[in-house]
Amino acid sequence: MRKKAAIVLPDAARKQAIASLRAYFTANMDEEIGDLKAGLLLDFILSELGPSVYNQAIADARAFFEERTSDLAAICYRDEFPTSRKS
Repeated sequence: MRKKAAIVLPDAARKQAIASLRAYFTANMDEEIGDLKAGLLLDFILSELGPSVYNQAIADARAFFEERTSDLAAICYRDEFPTSRKS
């Protein structure tokens, strides 16, 4: 099995996540952290917790599509040669 790449956020999302972590620490931990510490924490969260969140998201998407396609054969099926069976 090939090795999966780490979860990487686009630059804009990463900056927002770092700002969010800094705001959380200020509001809830009574401590201010800088961009470096918040970035390191974000990297840890993405590497340790990210795969679990990703796997659950994939499972949810798969269940959604399986539910939507489970009846696809019955919904899309059409009788073949319907007029010749009438006789």
